Amino acid sequence: MSEEQVLAGNRPPRILAIAGSDSSGGAGIQADIKTIMMLGGYAMTAITTVTAQNSVGVQAIAPMGGAIVREQIASCINDIGVDAIKIGMLHDVEIINAVAEGLELIDSKVPVVLDPVMVATSGATLIAQDAIAAMRAALFPRATLITPNLPELAHLLERSLTDSSQMAGAAEELGDDTGAAILAKGGHTGDARVIDILYVPDTRAVQFEHARIDTQHTHGTGCTLSSAIATLLGHGQPLVNAVRLGRNFVRHAIENAPGYGFGNGPLGHQAVRALSDPEED
Repeated sequence: MSEEQVLAGNRPPRILAIAGSDSSGGAGIQADIKTIMMLGGYAMTAITTVTAQNSVGVQAIAPMGGAIVREQIASCINDIGVDAIKIGMLHDVEIINAVAEGLELIDSKVPVVLDPVMVATSGATLIAQDAIAAMRAALFPRATLITPNLPELAHLLERSLTDSSQMAGAAEELGDDTGAAILAKGGHTGDARVIDILYVPDTRAVQFEHARIDTQHTHGTGCTLSSAIATLLGHGQPLVNAVRLGRNFVRHAIENAPGYGFGNGPLGHQAVRALSDPEED
């Protein structure tokens, strides 16, 4: 499928990103906006947390109050409207409950892509421990797609996961438990290739894979992927297509990373010009 087919039409889909701010621009709301815009969407935001963050770590975290998070969501939905929602960093229970209340304002058919952000690429913890249970209870049932990486999936199921076979079983278990589709991301496995598994309850799993890219510049890959999928769903793409094209967007952005920072640098969102399926390598 070509980029022209994906982006056809003059009215951009309205995408609301609910997530934290990354001061260095590599992840969080900043990565969401870049991705949404590059994929032809209209970006709106509800900022949940402000971080002082860069390629080498997270220096400070200041969560927003639940009331202002809820009002940001309501302001967007009640005026502009929304065609898809991406949810990222949700620091604590108060914020999670506020987001759940905000989601009550939208039609149940609006797709919601939930990236259960728990740990930054640098290793910094981004969510309070008691918030994980709250997120699972309040938000997982509303999600269209949940996009955990391997450590997040292991944490959610309270077990050790090391390879794609274990990851596939865990994705199926989480999907059947929540009723949401699960995109289990395999970048942290020991497999020779990157293998991601999309499990949709009551259907077969779909596997995506590609060769690993030798780079340290992967800051914001999860944020970028979830925003890309949400935007593509907002364009009306079926879920499997949205995941396939979203993965390609991230892959191109990694390959075109500008090389900024001393650690895990940001992606090259601005360099992605095509979404057509690449040949497998």
